[in-house]
Amino acid sequence: MSTPKNTTSQIRLPLLLAIAISAGIWIGATFAEPQGSQNDLRAALYKLQEIMTYINRDYVDSVDTNELVEFGIMKMLEKLDPHSSYIPARDASLAQSQLEGEFDGIGVEFGIIRDTIYVVAPLTGGPSEALGIQSGDQIIKVDGKNVAGIGITNRDVFDYLRGPRGSKVVVDIKRKNNPQLLTYEITRDKIPQYSINASYMVSSEVGYIKVTRFAATTYDEFRKSISELQAKGMKKLILDLQGNPGGYMGAAIYMADELLGGRDLIVSQEGKVSQYSQKAYASKPGLFEQGSVIVLINEGSASASEILAGAIQDNDRGLIVGRRSFGKGLVQMPIDLSDGAELRLTIARYFTPSGRSIQKPYDSDYEAYERDWLNRYEHGEFFSADSIKFNDSLKFETKKGRTVYGGGGIMPDYFVPLDTTMNSAYVNKLFSTDSSREFILDYANKNKGNFTKVSLDEYYRNFKVSDAMLQELIAYGKKNQVEFDAKDYAKSKEYLRILIKAHLGRQLYDDNAFYKVINDINEVYQQAINLFGEADKINL
Repeated sequence: MSTPKNTTSQIRLPLLLAIAISAGIWIGATFAEPQGSQNDLRAALYKLQEIMTYINRDYVDSVDTNELVEFGIMKMLEKLDPHSSYIPARDASLAQSQLEGEFDGIGVEFGIIRDTIYVVAPLTGGPSEALGIQSGDQIIKVDGKNVAGIGITNRDVFDYLRGPRGSKVVVDIKRKNNPQLLTYEITRDKIPQYSINASYMVSSEVGYIKVTRFAATTYDEFRKSISELQAKGMKKLILDLQGNPGGYMGAAIYMADELLGGRDLIVSQEGKVSQYSQKAYASKPGLFEQGSVIVLINEGSASASEILAGAIQDNDRGLIVGRRSFGKGLVQMPIDLSDGAELRLTIARYFTPSGRSIQKPYDSDYEAYERDWLNRYEHGEFFSADSIKFNDSLKFETKKGRTVYGGGGIMPDYFVPLDTTMNSAYVNKLFSTDSSREFILDYANKNKGNFTKVSLDEYYRNFKVSDAMLQELIAYGKKNQVEFDAKDYAKSKEYLRILIKAHLGRQLYDDNAFYKVINDINEVYQQAINLFGEADKINL
């Protein structure tokens, strides 16, 4: 890629920085590597320095040296494994905030509809809520700069609205039925992000907790949810890890310790460097060591989710229900680089208590690894457990002698096939365009007053999405170039009612409303409710 011509000093500085970093890596490595490895590394780094020097001095066009180095780093990591990764400085803070469980910003959940930033909801306790910013507000200007109709992206919104705690940003907002733009000066503050999205009682004895990721705050959130549900009479727990991609390993270990007793092994990991080889055991009295446990997983449950599910399964603590998990058995260590970028380097493999690695096979074909989910679907694995074949050489036993397998995810104790009978292309288009979001936002804003005295449980039991509401949604679809499909609509009509009710419930109440409603069509959840007898047998 050619760029405007740089001065010699502008080119030389990032190049020297790259060489200095490489030299620092080499110096650190000399204390840990044998002499032969030192010589190989020295030769490789010298070759890299040679090539970069020739490119910088002799290449026909000017180049962005930093961009070239970052491209080389990313390609280099692809040769290691699928999970070692490099996060450029411009993205590192955003990636870190997703793990830390909080960020500095104005405190809104937003969506981009028709190239305009819409406030889906002000976050409870955030600065936007305190100032009176409302659901459905459109953010037209930020610090005097127009941000509507310019092709704005999610990344752009983060750049405009996030910033250090205490800093100020001025937003001009268009509100329905108000002809003038409303101007707000917002002082950014610390905004919490929750990783437990739902926690409620299914029945008088059964509690449900939905964990969407493992962040720095997840363990504390989990303890709080367990305590609150126990106060309501919980004796049996459904722990939903479906679609949870993982995160901090420590959070999964601490959560497992709340469910496991004695000195049960939770997970072990082994690395080339001895300090990365260790075992984690249950070490203290847990909040829920006695009651029945069912863990829900599927093909989207990965990493820390698999550590927790594997610990429950191998210790025969509860029942695993759903479909085979993703299969990530590698541990990454985040390493802050001098320019603000972050390296997430695989430093160990982890093993479940029975000794199995659940890492699925990988080689240099990175794209094939990424296609594994699609291959499973096309092979029929999501619909039949019989299509899943395990290698007998990877057979292990749980604490009580049940057979489990390594080599590719956690296979549930009770398989639940994916149900696609109610879905359709038409419904997918309504939700992949702006149609459903526009309809739900507008309906909520027009009718919010009708729900102020309606409890969440009353909403769940009594509210029904009417045919008139569905016709209105169809009209929103047509406005967004989603042509009505009568056949698909007839097939998916009742499914569509539940989807709209769930998303509207989230808008009117919170995520508890969404999951309480949507779980009525969650086949894994529905099967789990009836399997506590089996869970008790495993735990005896």
